[in-house]
Amino acid sequence: MAYKGAISFGLVYIPITMNVSVKENDIGFNLIDKKTMSRIKYKKTCVDCDNKEVKKENIVKGYRYEKDKYVIFTDKDFENLKSPKDKNISIEQFVNLDEVDPIYFDKTYYITPNGAEKAFNVLLTAMEKQKKAGIAKTVLGTKEVLILIRAQNGNMLASTLYFFDEIQKKPEIKKGKVDSKELKLATNLIEQMTTPFEPSKFKDEYTNKVKKAIKQKIAGKKIVEAKDSPAPEKVINLMEALKKSLNSHSTKETKKQVKTKTSPKTNKKQANKYYSA
Repeated sequence: MAYKGAISFGLVYIPITMNVSVKENDIGFNLIDKKTMSRIKYKKTCVDCDNKEVKKENIVKGYRYEKDKYVIFTDKDFENLKSPKDKNISIEQFVNLDEVDPIYFDKTYYITPNGAEKAFNVLLTAMEKQKKAGIAKTVLGTKEVLILIRAQNGNMLASTLYFFDEIQKKPEIKKGKVDSKELKLATNLIEQMTTPFEPSKFKDEYTNKVKKAIKQKIAGKKIVEAKDSPAPEKVINLMEALKKSLNSHSTKETKKQVKTKTSPKTNKKQANKYYSA
């Protein structure tokens, strides 16, 4: 569902629309009683009235302030709490984009202007030129959210951010002494495996397998255990694992280059190897 509002910074006011930037490819499964093959449904019932089912229009939001005592909040109550500022996306400051740790990112939206295109394009161009991002706050639904507004390849994006107190404390990691030879091998391996990031190269292979399995089930076929690739070999010694990984990657790259010139077929016999601590 699109969000219609406005971005404001200083005295500049830009009406905008925000549309979600991603769609999830989840496959929906129903819960079924395996004996009757009937769907399992969840009913909303009243605890103090013999579990009688309650209609949607009779369900409201309540906050429990004492045992069995609630105060009711309606949609109008939440709307009345919003100030004009809460209803808009008010930029409070600009930051260097690389200062924002990705751990804070939640959902991302495309922003398009709903009028005031000139002001929109000026803001977009200025942010992209300076590599700056705007930090703003607004209320979406019944929750105040922190938003990062950024420019990317001529588009304006808004990413909702987690607040500082929502980020869990990171676990303690015991740091030991790093062997210089192992570090050099690891660095070389990283360099060998470094290529430009191309999102289109990565496919959701498991979901495709599930879709294929659904068709097989419909056709009455049994799903057999997947054995299309060998299990990875465990290498106990770190130095040995790094050396074998480097050699394996070099061999794969050489074969890939040769096959690109001679044949479109790929070799699936090459086993992956990893270090097991």
